[in-house]
Amino acid sequence: MENNMIKPPVEIRYRDELQALAENDNARKPENWVLSPKAVRTFILGSSKPVTTADGRQIEIRKKFFGNDALVERCIITLTGNRGLMLVGEPGTAKTMLSELLSAAISGNSTNTVQGTAGTTEDMIKYSWNYALLLAKGPVREALVPSPLYVGMSKGIITRFEEITRTPAEIQDSLISVMSDKVLNIPELEDEGLLFARPGFNIIGTANIRDKGVNEMSSALKRRFNFETVDPVKDIRLEKQIIMNEVEQSAIADKIDMPADTDVAELLAMTYHELREGISDTGTKIEKPSAVMSTAEAVSVYYQTLSNAWYYEQPRMSIDELTKNLTNAVCKDSKDDLDKLKSYFNTVVKQRAEKVGGLWKDYYSARKYLK
Repeated sequence: MENNMIKPPVEIRYRDELQALAENDNARKPENWVLSPKAVRTFILGSSKPVTTADGRQIEIRKKFFGNDALVERCIITLTGNRGLMLVGEPGTAKTMLSELLSAAISGNSTNTVQGTAGTTEDMIKYSWNYALLLAKGPVREALVPSPLYVGMSKGIITRFEEITRTPAEIQDSLISVMSDKVLNIPELEDEGLLFARPGFNIIGTANIRDKGVNEMSSALKRRFNFETVDPVKDIRLEKQIIMNEVEQSAIADKIDMPADTDVAELLAMTYHELREGISDTGTKIEKPSAVMSTAEAVSVYYQTLSNAWYYEQPRMSIDELTKNLTNAVCKDSKDDLDKLKSYFNTVVKQRAEKVGGLWKDYYSARKYLK
């Protein structure tokens, strides 16, 4: 089944790791959790030693979230209680990935999700009706079609709410009573019209700070969540490692038999880091583009370049193609960002080309594609 999925959910992708941790998990855990908080932490942050399964296999628990370990621990503890967890930050900082990892490890299900948009309605969150059955039998439980919030409450699992600030304010506020009382009122069912949440139910929301003010959360709703800010990666070596890990996993899934180039990953990580921070490693000031210079975008640029080399049967990745893909990524929001990218090449990249040579020299030569 996994082979027929473009992107298998976390609980399938890391099935062996989750199973090995569950078999060896003797720590305290909240009711209806698949793994204990300690095992959830290990699943997300990795283990220095492999875990032995019941049939004797040694399973390596890989680190999956590269960032603030203490933030992960706080997120886990938040979810042991009755308050929801809200992950906020710049786009591309792995908020969604972290919510998926937490949901898979805690509930064994990362797909019980509401995708917030301007068109999200209350029935997409709570429940709707099978109108054929509704007309035939009236408002009975059988005719009810559960939405993610209903599913989470009835099964005692996590409900993920992506991009919550893109959802209209009145739809957001429909969560307030549910999060306060852990009860969903279904007035059409009369005597059976109250759904009480089972232990294990909680909500993980995500919101981009660039969307602040689009549909600002009410103070009443904010009080039902613990907020955690997921910051961009600050360490270039760590950003390079993330790029390599993500690209290698995607290449395996897409059957691309071309090894990732660590030098190209380092060059791209340094480019994104410096454009995001507005300063080079030598102290040269850089004008920041308005585009999102996230690690996720860097992964996309790298993987697009790798795919180009593979499918057009080239022996290695092309720095020219990398530069073209970078230009498209940086300038997709504003054409003004092209001048900022040119300035970066004419100062920082030029200095490195003269001082370091090699790949940086090729990179500087590719500036002709900045158009």
